[in-house]
Amino acid sequence: MVGRPNVGKSTLFNRFLGHRAAIVDDRPGVTRDRNFARTDWAGRSFFIVDTGGIIEGSDEPLDRQVKGQAMAAVDEADLILFVVDGKAGVHPLDERLTDILRKSGPPVLVVANKVDNLPRDPGYHDLWRLGLGEPVPVSAISGKGSGDLLDRVVEMLPDQEETEPEPEDLRIAVIGKPNVGKSSFVNRLFGEDRAVVSEVPGTTRDPVDATLRYHGRNLVFVDTAGLRRQSRVSEAVEYYSTLRTERVVRDADVCLVLVDSADGIHQQDLKILENAWEAGCGVVLALNKWDLVDKEDFPASTVERDLRNLSPLLRWVPITFISALTGQRVRRTLDLILQVAAERERRIPTHEVNEVLEELFRRQPPPHSRGRSVKLRYGTQADTSPPTFVLFSNLPAEIPDHYIRYLHNGFRRAWTFLGVPLRIRVRSSSSRDRTPA
Repeated sequence: MVGRPNVGKSTLFNRFLGHRAAIVDDRPGVTRDRNFARTDWAGRSFFIVDTGGIIEGSDEPLDRQVKGQAMAAVDEADLILFVVDGKAGVHPLDERLTDILRKSGPPVLVVANKVDNLPRDPGYHDLWRLGLGEPVPVSAISGKGSGDLLDRVVEMLPDQEETEPEPEDLRIAVIGKPNVGKSSFVNRLFGEDRAVVSEVPGTTRDPVDATLRYHGRNLVFVDTAGLRRQSRVSEAVEYYSTLRTERVVRDADVCLVLVDSADGIHQQDLKILENAWEAGCGVVLALNKWDLVDKEDFPASTVERDLRNLSPLLRWVPITFISALTGQRVRRTLDLILQVAAERERRIPTHEVNEVLEELFRRQPPPHSRGRSVKLRYGTQADTSPPTFVLFSNLPAEIPDHYIRYLHNGFRRAWTFLGVPLRIRVRSSSSRDRTPA
């Protein structure tokens, strides 16, 4: 889907998907990157791509990058939906885009959006002047005409064998504060501009998916908006960007947390990392812009040691030093992501769980409760992604938090679970559960 700013592309994109995947605002220019999503209609599954509004002839660097993203989508498309404001009629920018799209190759379908009074509003017929065939009227807000539009889309798509998403897809959320290099990292990884990059913080707004095949697995990288402290989020667009980033984190298998190594790690960086950890994701910490750091004053070993002393969970998170600009250790980051993903899916045999649990219990049993001894009878791994262990006790409610931390550390020493949160639940024979903090 292409068109000039504020013609309703993102609203129509959300209408096709049936939920609010793209941020919508009255101001023009909210969408900047290519936003991919899979949908289906009449038994046909296909990808639809939302793009930023094209301002042909603009000298603004950001406008040129947005146009570049939109034209990249055009080059890869089987069908172009040229979205036009059906109320406003033909705009000079629409005429300029028409000239470009005629030469692009794929078939073009003119979509007259904002025609809210169907079928009593014939004004959209003015769009015949574009010379691209019959315009299809639709109201993205109310949904009127959207079914007819999708019927036309399915008719015009080329015949091809339907491909379903492969089950081994691994979703990686690239998260961090604004301007730490998330989009630059994704672009370096794919060797092309998959996301708009600017020195202005907050350039990325919608999550941007990009799939890479590596060592037999499909790695779906999701570039996200920068996360700031809640007190600093003032604009509605940034607020909804933050909500979508949080949703991406919840759906991710692994979170790649990027930090500006030249700026150092701050409390907000730790908060972002802890949120990903609490969501049950695997976590890899990457210090970007390492090429800007003086290695004599700040050797990597010293920086890593200081980082691991900042937070207890950083003892178990893999740390790498990268440069999205030069490509330094970018491939190493992929290997760490696969390693963490494997740890997250790892299952420990029950006999091994009980051997470790018995050794920990013999070394340090839980404290007595009101003169009664607290027993740990046996344990098992109940789930993966993240690894979850269930322990059975005669007095589960009497086991203190510090003893649960002792068991956590013992399990870590036995199996590590690098970069993965570990959960322990204590249960009694009466099925009363207790999930320690």
